[in-house]
Amino acid sequence: MQQYLSALDTIMKEGVDREGRNGWTRSIFAIQMRFNLEDGFPAVTTKRLAFKSVLSELIWFIEGSNDERRLAEILHGTRDPEKKTIWTANAEADYWKPKAKFEGDLGRVYGVQWRDWTNSDGEKFDQLADTIERIKTSPYDRRLIVSAWNPGELHKMALPPCHRDFQFYVADGKLSLHMNQRSCDMFLGVPFNIASYSMLLAMVAQVTDLKPHEAVFTFNDAHIYHDHFDAVKEQLKRKPGKLPTLWLNPEIKSIGDFTMKDVKLENYNPQKTIKAPMAV
Repeated sequence: MQQYLSALDTIMKEGVDREGRNGWTRSIFAIQMRFNLEDGFPAVTTKRLAFKSVLSELIWFIEGSNDERRLAEILHGTRDPEKKTIWTANAEADYWKPKAKFEGDLGRVYGVQWRDWTNSDGEKFDQLADTIERIKTSPYDRRLIVSAWNPGELHKMALPPCHRDFQFYVADGKLSLHMNQRSCDMFLGVPFNIASYSMLLAMVAQVTDLKPHEAVFTFNDAHIYHDHFDAVKEQLKRKPGKLPTLWLNPEIKSIGDFTMKDVKLENYNPQKTIKAPMAV
């Protein structure tokens, strides 16, 4: 994860300060990172990754859900309103509540676009299932793409997608993934995003009988919130440790069958948590 720390350092030293929708950031444009999953799972070790939150959100995306309380159920085992998730603040935001159709409704967000894209004629399309099938039947297809960025439905989303699309690539029996992200909270969000899409790559590789290879990321508006400066400086003092390994239940052969108990992060020994406020 040294390349991640190097990106933080570069932004702190060379970035431009700008005032955005939710506060001041220091940013640079278009950073790329590549992680070979054969070298270990790219979970940040210079602070603790909230792995269960990453996994539960990914399962929720794969389900195609738009229900924040369903995410709570996956993560906590209950829909109790006292149990919060990383999407709770979005579901409760003043700008979104008038549009919500039920308690916890987030609208046409990521998972809905992945599994239930709607075109201008009202036709539904399961992008993820179609892409997985084409990886199996036409692995060298150059259209193995899933997009969450649906311009016609951005107004129907509690949060327009930050990680907007991803593409698969097959070569020599190995599967790679490239994800494009428009808006990148480098301290809090990006370690989460790296882990999530690396896990998705491993899952899709398993259900298509391929070996997971590279998870590649292009982070476009790569920014550090001014409120996170002290936390970033603390993290940059730390040296990364050995990468953990990802265990997937080998019995799972369909992408929709993964549950919280079917995925584990093994030999993960991070340094202590560094806290910082999340911008909404």
